[in-house]
Amino acid sequence: LNSLSREETSRPQSSASTDSSFLRTTLPQTYIIFEAVIKMKEAVMRIHPSMLIVTATIAAILVSPVAAFSPPSISLRKTISIRNDVVPVVGRSPFELVVGVPQDVSAVGTSSTKLYMNNKKKKKGGGKGFGSFNLREAIFKYAGDVRPGTQTPQRTVVDTTISKPDYALDGIPKGAARAPLPWVIEVKTPDEIEKMRVAGRIAREVLDTAGRAVRPGITTEEIDCIVHEEALKRGGYPSPLNYRGFPKSCCTSVNEVICHGIPDDRPLEEGDLINIDITCYVNGYHGDCSEMFVAGEPDERGRDLLQTTYDCWVKSLEFVKPGNHYRDIGGIIEDYITERGFSTVRNFCGHGIGSVFHTNPSILHYHNSEPNGQMAPGHTFTIEPMICEGTAKALTWPDQWTATTADGGRSAQFEHTLLITPDGVEALTGKTESSPLQFWEKESKVLPGKWLGTTAAARAKAKDINSISLP
Repeated sequence: LNSLSREETSRPQSSASTDSSFLRTTLPQTYIIFEAVIKMKEAVMRIHPSMLIVTATIAAILVSPVAAFSPPSISLRKTISIRNDVVPVVGRSPFELVVGVPQDVSAVGTSSTKLYMNNKKKKKGGGKGFGSFNLREAIFKYAGDVRPGTQTPQRTVVDTTISKPDYALDGIPKGAARAPLPWVIEVKTPDEIEKMRVAGRIAREVLDTAGRAVRPGITTEEIDCIVHEEALKRGGYPSPLNYRGFPKSCCTSVNEVICHGIPDDRPLEEGDLINIDITCYVNGYHGDCSEMFVAGEPDERGRDLLQTTYDCWVKSLEFVKPGNHYRDIGGIIEDYITERGFSTVRNFCGHGIGSVFHTNPSILHYHNSEPNGQMAPGHTFTIEPMICEGTAKALTWPDQWTATTADGGRSAQFEHTLLITPDGVEALTGKTESSPLQFWEKESKVLPGKWLGTTAAARAKAKDINSISLP
């Protein structure tokens, strides 16, 4: 086509018949296509306009689910931008890494889990297509066995003594703009760090309480209710609630659900793996963490997935210290898990956190060369790898929040909010003496026991706690 364009620009303009003759003699295949298009156009023009409208409507309905089957492709040669407004990517989800042409950037604010919530426009009316029937949901091909259940109405927080994020009422974040350069990272003041310690401690307590409730038969809606009440009881606001319209107070991701699972009335079954993702907003700052739990006992492959995910995560946590590059975190994770037969998700990432839910730096959990800056004291961010049994490609459900593996294989994830100090790193959402000790912590091949950080104080505290917990 480029060759044709160059020839045509040097040839005098002629009538339509001359152009047609030129095509017939010089480019017979193009002429055949040209004639076919003309005939199709004439045939369409003879169709009654009302039939065209009906046909176009049906085609639009049938084609609409296609985007969900094609996860967004990410090219690291392009500029990464995180936006608060609607971003034209395939498979919108609550928290999403958006890669594309540089655009206006502004702060986002929510959880670890794509980590970047895209706009979710609220539909007028029932939003169910023809009456209460939703054709897209009816023909959607789920990858695994988990199916969406019935959701209860969205809760609200009316207690005026609880500090609320700026999106609590209308779902739209309005925080400070994200730095346009990915290596420009906010350094927290001592006062901000203390506030983040409080938020992190509350998030940890809420997560521990929710985790203790996990058992076969409990619904994720019941877990969400526990999270909501426990956060309010401690003076915190559950950060995911109404973020971009997200309907619940936490994310519950079961088996093949990678992240952003919406709590509903589906009861957990024996052997289910579940990630509970908690973020609490306290006095203007977010604390974000997630952990895996098992309803009953896992099978051997499930145990292997959980152990590998935890160990690659701890191995990456141990790497964090002033002067190291954020981009190198991903290689540590990917190298560890691939040699054990697992894959790492590329659609979602870790993030900076503070008064804004998501900000610089972006933490990619795979090999990359992104200029995301160097670690320095005062930086706060999350590392939260999502590791899969099979493919790491994501499939977005019709709810435009839930992301599952494309092949139905199970996924696992862990997350801490971290603070870099002059002598290492500290987990602001670290476990306490009363936090449950999981089998993957006991059997860790990287560092057995509860991981609290690499600073001298964190090591000493972990030693005391683990002396009680470990045999």
